Amino acid sequence: MDLLFSVLMMIFAVIIIAVILLQTRGSSAGLFGQSDGSYRSRRGIEQILFRLTILLIILFVGVAVLNVRF
Repeated sequence: MDLLFSVLMMIFAVIIIAVILLQTRGSSAGLFGQSDGSYRSRRGIEQILFRLTILLIILFVGVAVLNVRF
């Protein structure tokens, strides 16, 4: 059981890293915080990646808690 949780945490970690890297690649702001100063909302794939990141982090934390619990 401990091995299963460890493998799941590694898989979630790699997927989270990939999704975060996709977000920064697709952003219009510069890598060092340079932006045009105007507000814009997330649309399309950017919004899907944002929500997927939140979901994956919640699942990662859940697996980590279960790993400690069991």
